[in-house]
Amino acid sequence: MMDDIHRGGCRCGAVRFEVRGAPLTVGLCHCSDCRRETGSTFLYYGDWPAERFSVTGHYGTYEGRSFCPLCGAPVFHLNTARAEIVLGALDDVQAGFAPTREGWVKRREPWLEPVGKAAQFEQDPAD
Repeated sequence: MMDDIHRGGCRCGAVRFEVRGAPLTVGLCHCSDCRRETGSTFLYYGDWPAERFSVTGHYGTYEGRSFCPLCGAPVFHLNTARAEIVLGALDDVQAGFAPTREGWVKRREPWLEPVGKAAQFEQDPAD
């Protein structure tokens, strides 16, 4: 529904964002960049059209990945078409967004099982 508004932000609250409606894609990425960004074994993300995204506050960007310059928390990746939200940055930690794809599964930890019915991609999934 386009009426749904999901809000989130960085750890300290200096950067706030909102996305409207349902995500186009929800996924997990196991690539080395996403692992480094999150300090974890994968990135849990959702993609929205850029026009359904808004942000307040000052944020830094490095190679397309945006973060809060005060607390360092990763928050989103932006380009002209899409806003990829780090779903762990949402206020509603149980937003109910189940992954529909997993990328870079060749780098997934061997002790992690594939996620349910999510499509599996050895590297980046084709959009």
